[in-house]
Amino acid sequence: MKAVTWQGRRSMVTTDVDDPTIQQDTDAIIRITTTAICGSDLHLYEVLGPFMTKGDVVGHESMGVVEAVGSAVTRLQVGDRVVVPFNISCGDCYMCRQGLQSQCETTQVHEYGSGAALFGYSKLYGSVPGGQAELLRVPFADYGPIKVEGDFLDEQYLYLSDILPTAWQAVKYADVEQGGSLAVLGLGPVGQLASRIGTVLGLQVIGVEPVAERRQMAERHGVSTLDLDDDVAEQLQAMTSGRGPDAVIDAVGMEAHGSPVAAFAHKATALLPDKVAEKAMTTAGLDRLAAIQLGIQAVRRGGTLSISGVYGGQADPLPLMTMFDKQLQLRMGQCNVRRWTEDLLPYVEREDDPFGLTDLATHRLTLDDAPKGYDLFQRKADGCIKVLLKP
Repeated sequence: MKAVTWQGRRSMVTTDVDDPTIQQDTDAIIRITTTAICGSDLHLYEVLGPFMTKGDVVGHESMGVVEAVGSAVTRLQVGDRVVVPFNISCGDCYMCRQGLQSQCETTQVHEYGSGAALFGYSKLYGSVPGGQAELLRVPFADYGPIKVEGDFLDEQYLYLSDILPTAWQAVKYADVEQGGSLAVLGLGPVGQLASRIGTVLGLQVIGVEPVAERRQMAERHGVSTLDLDDDVAEQLQAMTSGRGPDAVIDAVGMEAHGSPVAAFAHKATALLPDKVAEKAMTTAGLDRLAAIQLGIQAVRRGGTLSISGVYGGQADPLPLMTMFDKQLQLRMGQCNVRRWTEDLLPYVEREDDPFGLTDLATHRLTLDDAPKGYDLFQRKADGCIKVLLKP
């Protein structure tokens, strides 16, 4: 089958690989109809190379049709249309029962001290082949896959795999009362959806983003926006009774603009031998912290900072004195996809598309064109906000 594979820093290549097979009686094989490039895939493309192996199949936002099931699978049948959550969870362990599927005790990657295994996301998360491919093996198929029966387009359902529940969790973790204020830093795909969710839930939402096309997209959905400039914290305060937003969502993560020292560290680490680089990143790694620093500065006293952007550093300096003095609450983590499925499906299947799910993808490419998609997305070129791939 064809699949998108990691070949080195900034090198994704579509190649032929072996078809997946049923390995456990709880597995299913899905023929992919639509998959997508996620913002966190760019961390593999740019930063997390030391944890990748040449030839790894990437991708964790996928949906398709069930092609085969193991003998123990009873909930799915061949021909069912399903969305595949990006985290692999069993549904039965203590963490899954707590609604913390991203911490599933059955699939935790103990070698690296990581949470639940993820599709297509490096040794840190289990080296499980991903979904930017024609076929995908899905473990724990009686729990993970989300069966969908409506006649909506793939892209209206696809985002249930990751970015829609990630955005929903970010807003829920922000915990702003109706009528309150929410700032969203970064208007990439997750930031776009978090902004729209906040607006639908009756919040005053302000998006902060340096790329004009991304601001314009958010504005189409009723979101006020600001460019990223030197006095953005002051502008946010002025728009929220002088106090600052009740909560700030950091939808940017480790590759924020405006952090040249950490950016240099990312590039330097990528040049080290893999074992040395792994050690450096897991003990002394730095992230670009411009977004989180802005969030700490801008949020009101007693407010909440909700982090959905991915961070990977172990030596990141944070202004704890300021955070303590402002009495901030901090919530973060990988999305617990299945926790939010039943909340989100009614919105996804509404005819009026309240979250504007059909107004997010800007580029629709074939698997063969995936390298082009990664390049456009990484450079934010050609108005690129979300790339869908069709096998």
